[in-house]
Amino acid sequence: MSKQEVIICQNFTAELSQKISAHSYDKIFILTDEHTCRFCLPLLQDIPCLKEAEQIVIGPEDIHKNLETLAYVWNQLSSRGATRHTLLINLGGGMVTDLGGFAAATFKRGIACINIPTTLLSMVDAAVGGKTGINFNDLKNEIGSFYPADQVLIDSEFLKTLDPQNLLSGYGEMLKHGLISNQAHWSKLLKFDLNHIDYSQLQNLIGESVQVKEDIVEKDPYEQNIRKALNFGHTIGHAFESFSLKTEHPVLHGYAVAWGMVCELYLSHLRCGFPKEALRTTIQFIKENYGSLYFTCDDYDTLYDLMKHDKKNVASGVINFTLLGGIGDIRINQTASQEEIYELLDFYRETMG
Repeated sequence: MSKQEVIICQNFTAELSQKISAHSYDKIFILTDEHTCRFCLPLLQDIPCLKEAEQIVIGPEDIHKNLETLAYVWNQLSSRGATRHTLLINLGGGMVTDLGGFAAATFKRGIACINIPTTLLSMVDAAVGGKTGINFNDLKNEIGSFYPADQVLIDSEFLKTLDPQNLLSGYGEMLKHGLISNQAHWSKLLKFDLNHIDYSQLQNLIGESVQVKEDIVEKDPYEQNIRKALNFGHTIGHAFESFSLKTEHPVLHGYAVAWGMVCELYLSHLRCGFPKEALRTTIQFIKENYGSLYFTCDDYDTLYDLMKHDKKNVASGVINFTLLGGIGDIRINQTASQEEIYELLDFYRETMG
């Protein structure tokens, strides 16, 4: 897999212009959803090299990350004369960069794309690392491919258009990066003032988060080994996310991951000796900032069934976890029995209320 260039921007306009002018694209398309079209596209409109760029606008939120929307994007590219020498710029959150990346990967067997993530979640997670995809059959990211964007340009200016819930969603992935890297990084994240955001300090934290992900992806681009570290919190988090879609009360990805980390840190404590104090501090931070997902013991079978469908499972019916022996002490390919998983869900409901 080709290495992706991630640019933490000092001068967004100049850096984007330089990257585009280095190639002779026959056409440029900018993919946005309805929200990023309104709030973020204006920040690109005075850039000379994008004067002739054509727009493709899709519906917002994860409910549109489906085959129908993907076919619409393919259709727009095809009917408006895109070729193998066309550039697709994905301007948006994780839904746009996931779906746009997959459209670029598959149209004409692959066209160039640049990701400009506009949410914190997409800056530290979805837009970086080369995973693309859509939801299918009520399962998240069920269809997709590894297809790194040529460049990812990250500028915290876009985050000023973001509501607090979406900011917190991205911060959930940053917390994960702290837990899988080192004590200093984790402590810095717990101390950051989320109520009075210093955007230049946040840009530095984003840079550190992206570095954690990039270092891991470079060692293991196709998720055969250590890249599974990035799945910490996601086995149960994805089940929570899919459950919320099934019950028609969708939650943001980073919230589901934060709640998933509560469960998986507890399992880490039981199985790998993750320290009790770090467990308590992290859970307290998550409880204060993210609230809780409501479910009852009657929902355990549904949640367990959703975990069995997770793409990270290596054998049918065996649920795979990444756990931690301590902050930065990663233990991949861990499993848990049905009884243990039900115990985690009990712990979650008792702890989170």
